[in-house]
Parts: sequence; structure tokens; C-alpha cells
Amino acid sequence: MRKWHFIACWMSFFSLLLPGSGAARAQELPLTGPLIALNTAAGDGLVLYDLGTQTYRTLSAGPGWHTVWGFAPDGCRLLLTLSDGALPAHLYTLRLDGRDLRPLIEYDRQPLSEWGVWEPQWSPDGRRIAFVWLRNDGDELLRHIAWVPADGGTPALYSASGREAAPRWSPDGTRLVYLSYEDRAAGADVFATAIPTAPPLPGQVAQPVVLLTEADLWLVNADGSGKMPLTGFLTGSVSRPAWSPDGLLVSFVFAQSPNNDMVWMIGAQPGARPTQLSTTWSRVLDVTWLPDSTAILSALRDFGGMAENRLWQIPLVGRAEEGATRYLDALDLISADYPRFSPDGRWLVLRTAYEVALVDVAAGTVQRLEARTMGNTPPVWSPAGFAGEAACP
Repeated sequence: MRKWHFIACWMSFFSLLLPGSGAARAQELPLTGPLIALNTAAGDGLVLYDLGTQTYRTLSAGPGWHTVWGFAPDGCRLLLTLSDGALPAHLYTLRLDGRDLRPLIEYDRQPLSEWGVWEPQWSPDGRRIAFVWLRNDGDELLRHIAWVPADGGTPALYSASGREAAPRWSPDGTRLVYLSYEDRAAGADVFATAIPTAPPLPGQVAQPVVLLTEADLWLVNADGSGKMPLTGFLTGSVSRPAWSPDGLLVSFVFAQSPNNDMVWMIGAQPGARPTQLSTTWSRVLDVTWLPDSTAILSALRDFGGMAENRLWQIPLVGRAEEGATRYLDALDLISADYPRFSPDGRWLVLRTAYEVALVDVAAGTVQRLEARTMGNTPPVWSPAGFAGEAACP
């Protein structure tokens, strides 16, 4: 690991010295924020857009496929994974100027090629980084929800089965929701779960069973206590959990079979019952919340009589098919995906036909960012605590 780390840091530093380097030019103007971080379309670096100075900075952490996942709570470091494409990704933080690449995982029981990290999430209180820890175990790939301290260390586990995904911190950083998968019998076709039936009677021969892998929501406290299932559907699968900004609710997508999605929500406490918001099948591309927690904002396809994916505001009561409205429809945000509000709620950034659109929500205006930001990955906002690059250590 040290050798790879040395090479990556050397490459990162060398890139800053190249004539005409975007990162080198950007050093002349400190970032003031808010910032939007994105992967380059080629995956060979990152792009930062500074709303304060309306400038771009291109960074490279060395060779490998770059994926940016977030910022430190003070906004001074980026959380990213690097992979060569064939091997699992590994977890790092990086300064906003592209220097000081730091590996976060200490684990020497298996070679680097046998384990990796995905979906890392920095807790809002800054203490922990949760992630999906992937490890080869013979012929099986284990996917545990794990965590390390903010400055790195040996992973500790939150989950037990090794079939988990999508960790998401609550807004206050005290709880974590995630998906846990299990096998269920297929029904009339291989894409739908069978309705549970009684086991065969003594002497009867059980029929061969085709298994599907489907998920439910689980909740755990940051200290590992209080782990419990939030949902318990007998058929179908849960995906795309998202916390309401006030931390009281978790929205999710439920599907009886692949791509037949419906939007649901549930209270984030024991004994809560899930509430169905949409009742007809559509394709849910992404889900977030309005900053005041009064409604869900979703990128939906084949919904409301529209085949194209658009942004829909879904109320928390009633049927979405009757009460949902197209969000910012006057701006004609076609092929919308990955909507993300800034921490203060003033701005909304999203992808529209692979471009990045930046919306001033109050003014109802939109600008398109430069072609270097095009791609098909979510944009990431700097946190509310970012006071500008000049304030970073």
C-alpha cells in the first residue's frame, strides 16, 4: 500500500507542475465556495466548480478511475475512491489543491486486489466514514457495511450477513440506514417473488426453487447499537434510501420486480409502518428531499403520462399520481437525473442529458456548466461548514 500511495502522490504533485494544468492555474485563485465536485467523463480526474468565483479546477490524484463521494465536514478535503478498473476501488482523502493523497484503510490480511471500498459516506459530525467493504471469500464476494475513524484505520463492521449496500447517514450523524439482501423464491416468472406458502408436508417432495436476491431497509446507531430492520416486505425489493433533512423519515423505492418502481417512506423509529406514495409502476432514477422536508423530489420516467425522465415533487400524503407536480417545469430540465440541493437550499444542481445544470431556486433561473463537467455520475456539494479554501489548514 505504501508503494502505491507514494506513486499516486508523486503523480498528483507532478501534474500540478505541468504547463497549462487546470490544477496549477487554479492555485492562483483560492476557492471560496459553495463548491460542486464531479468526476471527469473519462474518470481520470475530478472537477471542482466554485460558485463564489465562477471558476473551475481540474484535479488528478494519479492513475486510476476517480470517483468523488463527498467532502470532509469542513469542506477542506475530498472523499474519493481510486481503481484501475479491473481491481476493487480503494479509499482516500485529498486536499482541494490536488495534493496530500491519504489512504484511509489499514488492512493487511488480504492483498489489495482481494478487497475494496464503495459508497463511502462521511458522517455529518465528522467522526466516522461508513462504506461498503467488499472482500473476496473464496467463491463469494462479501459486502459488509463497515466504518473507520475520520483519519483512517482498520475497518469495524456494522452489518453481519455480508450482503449489504447503500449506507446513508442521518442528518445529525447519529444513525445509519442501509440495505440488507436475502434470497427469496421466484414466483410465476424469474423476475417476481413468489407469495410465501406453507412448507411441504412430510413425505412431499419440494420442488426446485429459483432464488431472487431482494433487499429490506435496516437501521443502526453510529455506535453499533440498536440495529433493527426498518422494513419487512414478504415480496419485492427496496432500494435508494434517502433521509429527510429533519431526520424523521426515510424515503425509499420499492419494486415487486425490476424497474417496476414505486416511491415509499417510513418513520425512522421502531415500530414505524411504511407508507406508499406512488401506486403505479414507473422507473425511479433518483430520490432526494426538499430542503424543508415537506416533500420528496424524484427523477421519474414513465410517470404522469411522460415517458421521459423529469423532476417530480411528491407530496407526503395522498397518491402521487394525483398530487405530484413537475418541479421547475418552466425551466424545461429534460432527461433529469441526480438532483442535489445545496446545504442552504438556494441552489439545485442536477444532470440534464448528461450536462450539469445549476438552478437558482428562488430566482427560477438555470445555467449550464462547461463541457468538462459532462458525465453520468452524481454531483456533490461542499458542506455548510466550508468557509473557503483560505481557511483550510
